[in-house]
Amino acid sequence: MKWLKRILIAFILLLAFAAALPFFVPLDGYISQIEKEASAALHHPVSIKHIRFAALPLPHVTITGITVGKRGNFRLGRMRVTPDLLSLLRPVRVVRNIELDDLLITRQGLESAAALAGRGSAGTSQPPPFRIENIRINNARIAFDKAQLGPFGARVDFNMQGDPLRTVLASSDGKLKATVRFDKSQYRVDANAAGWTLSLGPPLLFDKLSIKGVATNDGADFSEVAASLYGGTVSGKASVDWSKGMHLEGELDINHLELQQIASMLSPDAGISGKLDASPVFSASAASASQLADALQLEAKFDVQQGVLHGVDIKKAASNMIKQPEAGGETRFDELSGHLAMAHGGYQFTQLKISASAFTVDGGEVSISPEKKLSGRIHAKVTALGSVPLNVGGTVDSPLLYPTGGTMTGAAIGTMILGPGVGTSVGAKVGGFVEGMFGKKKKKEENPKK
Repeated sequence: MKWLKRILIAFILLLAFAAALPFFVPLDGYISQIEKEASAALHHPVSIKHIRFAALPLPHVTITGITVGKRGNFRLGRMRVTPDLLSLLRPVRVVRNIELDDLLITRQGLESAAALAGRGSAGTSQPPPFRIENIRINNARIAFDKAQLGPFGARVDFNMQGDPLRTVLASSDGKLKATVRFDKSQYRVDANAAGWTLSLGPPLLFDKLSIKGVATNDGADFSEVAASLYGGTVSGKASVDWSKGMHLEGELDINHLELQQIASMLSPDAGISGKLDASPVFSASAASASQLADALQLEAKFDVQQGVLHGVDIKKAASNMIKQPEAGGETRFDELSGHLAMAHGGYQFTQLKISASAFTVDGGEVSISPEKKLSGRIHAKVTALGSVPLNVGGTVDSPLLYPTGGTMTGAAIGTMILGPGVGTSVGAKVGGFVEGMFGKKKKKEENPKK
């Protein structure tokens, strides 16, 4: 059995040599050359802290402290590269696996990656000197200023020609999964989520989410978007183009979406409930992705059923002719409808109509400034008073309603002549009517040529 002992001793010596090998093969001396070549390939400065070689469990090289970009747009805690040693003797070297840990990509990094993809789309006819079989990414995050997307993991598989076949991405909690299949110059995207909360913008909770589309180096076209959330459904399509700046456009169909929780996310003190139906159309064009939100424009017809407006009592405000502006209370309605236009951070509601058991609103316009200030006018109809124009003021958090100047003056005169009740009502109608006549005349004078 001496031969067996000799084999065991040789194997133990081999393991000891493999374990000690990293201490005798310093690789940090190659860092400057690797940084130079990587910077030229990526068109961004690359820095590396350490490089280490290990022979167990398979021969591999570990690179730590990788930063790409002057501002650290890409930061990588560790990259481990496992080559196929036998392929070192062949014309094309094979990398069995690349594993990336603790990857952080900033918003600027995403924009740089999009530009790099466009630059590389021209391609080259010369085959690469190496081929990668798969890439694994662990604990990856994307930082958008104050918000982050992630953590998530991903795996990219390549074919024998070195072209990517498929990428599978999944959130760490398993609630979101996306698959990207590569088809020549296109990338087919199929993403699904269940019980997933959006970490960018309002923290919307999706019961289910499905997105299907096709992406290229110049943009993406998501032809199928479907979601269920807050008791309702959303479907539609969207496209984004980054070949020259950033351009976004799309349309959605919203059905029976409960507004109460969504409104509280946008403003803690703003309150509206009810089931929303709407068909918004949106678009945005900007020089970079960071400017898209400010450039967003949206138009939509909307209808809300069986809801409540919190913070304002329209009926009480219409009945109050001479007091201070009304604040607080609530307005219950059967239906609220109109048209919404959003641009430059402001909102404009037109064609407003509200139907309720004790009153109606037949026409009106309300604007919300980027600073959340309210302005406008609505026309309330109360059974005892008829049509009463009401000015809208205050803020989204503290709205105010008060009769117009003409209405209040007419109500006061009517009260003095005919007494409270009937006199107030008649005077308010006359005041509102006269004010409307002068308002129309003023508009004509401002536009004499029309």
